[in-house]
Amino acid sequence: MDVIKLKTPVLDRLTDEEFFEFCQDHRDLRIERDSAHQITIMPPASSETGATNSELSRQLANWNVEHRLGLTFDSSAGCTLSTGAMLSPDASWIARARWDALSAADRRGFARICPDFVVELLSPSDRLTDTMRKLEQWLEAGARLGWLLVPASESAYIFEPGQPVRPVVGFDQLLSAEPVLPGFALELRRLRQQ
Repeated sequence: MDVIKLKTPVLDRLTDEEFFEFCQDHRDLRIERDSAHQITIMPPASSETGATNSELSRQLANWNVEHRLGLTFDSSAGCTLSTGAMLSPDASWIARARWDALSAADRRGFARICPDFVVELLSPSDRLTDTMRKLEQWLEAGARLGWLLVPASESAYIFEPGQPVRPVVGFDQLLSAEPVLPGFALELRRLRQQ
């Protein structure tokens, strides 16, 4: 299944609340909306990508349980950005004080907040340039650190505000999230596809 892009005047006019309802009505689909209100429907993740994402989320969640500095989110959580986009990273983290500042109603929808840290995994159905642009959108909206992980080539790209994208080659190393996530380093070797 290929990615499907929807762009019509009717969908352009959906409020954030109506878009949330649209997503709830189609909860079996992976749906995002960019700042121009173009809706993208993505195929389900492959089993291999799902396993890699699970390992990524496990490492991030384990760090968070130990340090208790915020909340972690998996790939099913959507965030509404200041740009009007609603995106769902494969894994993310939001500092506790920022999360606590949200209203209870906002937390129940696609929270109006940009995570401090986001991770995107390049799956077989993704294009590298499109996913890099998504990371740039995260930074434009306020993310302090973003990673694009490419398990098939054992490479990663580090995105930081005001810095050029930094490539990392090889999964025989740790990928540090300092200083945004103090003490967190991803064991890349555990993301190797078997």
